[in-house]
Amino acid sequence: MSFRDFVARIKLRHVQTKLPAVFFSFPADLKKTKHILVCLPGGLRELTVVKQFLPKISELFRPADITLLSMPGVKVKDIFPRKGFQILSPSPEQLTWSGLPKKSYLQMLQDHKFDALLDLGLEPSVFTSCILLNFPNVVRIGRGNHLGRPYYNLEIKTKYLRDERHIYRSLLETLDTLRNSVPDEVSPPNRSQSPEEQCI
Repeated sequence: MSFRDFVARIKLRHVQTKLPAVFFSFPADLKKTKHILVCLPGGLRELTVVKQFLPKISELFRPADITLLSMPGVKVKDIFPRKGFQILSPSPEQLTWSGLPKKSYLQMLQDHKFDALLDLGLEPSVFTSCILLNFPNVVRIGRGNHLGRPYYNLEIKTKYLRDERHIYRSLLETLDTLRNSVPDEVSPPNRSQSPEEQCI
């Protein structure tokens, strides 16, 4: 671990201590999403695979608008189609020395009023981790056995460990099933209790 990563992780732990307790109801909150931020992976191989699943992501969250967020230093506008998606690519000036997004960049993202974040990164990233922690009031979806709590409030586990195509297919198919499911009759949670993260 580099010194920059060490500093970034210290700052992330500080953000974690300030996270409010927020309750979610699935699949109800998942069905209400209108503005989705998709955090893209950093590797070219993974980006190529994700590109193939863009129609599925668009269909899954229709009629919500979808914004794609690239990792710092990764140019995706030449890889991904611009039609139907807004693409955000942070510049070096929008990052701190440790690689975290600056407050002004986080505020710009928050001004978009996203109500769901979908993390498609397969490797830990302090940049994406910081983004996730700064949206405590929205649905944050990620792959199981990856970052976990408190970064995600909806984790989707898959039996695939290294096959990117099957990992993404499994994640999106499970999301599709969940969005189209009928919620069980359950009692509302006790608001004085700590929130329980969902893991599928």
